[in-house]
Amino acid sequence: MRTDLSRVRGLGAAHDGTGHFWHQRLSGISNAVLLTLFVIILVALHDGTYPDVRAALGHPFVALVMALTIVSATFHMRLGMQVIIEDYIHGHLRVPLQILNTFFAIVVAAVALMAIVKLTFGA
Repeated sequence: MRTDLSRVRGLGAAHDGTGHFWHQRLSGISNAVLLTLFVIILVALHDGTYPDVRAALGHPFVALVMALTIVSATFHMRLGMQVIIEDYIHGHLRVPLQILNTFFAIVVAAVALMAIVKLTFGA
């Protein structure tokens, strides 16, 4: 017995599937754009010295592209691994693995962002 409103919203039993689907798709699109810019920057800097790379990362646009790439990629990584855990892990390990998945993505993003900030601001 479903109401008309619940049928229109299209939410599944967990009331979260559609949002997760769209987050995956949108982060995938942002990854395609950001990783293209990221590769262009890497190709432009491939023969550069360390001071050249620091100077390039000192530019706000380059640092922003790098930071957004890290955030988008780790968010997409967490969503993808969440689906794998939900589909293939059963029993008592599911919740701890979901928690570890989230913390791992946060740690990877934090370390990468810290490195970008350090290179950008010359710490």
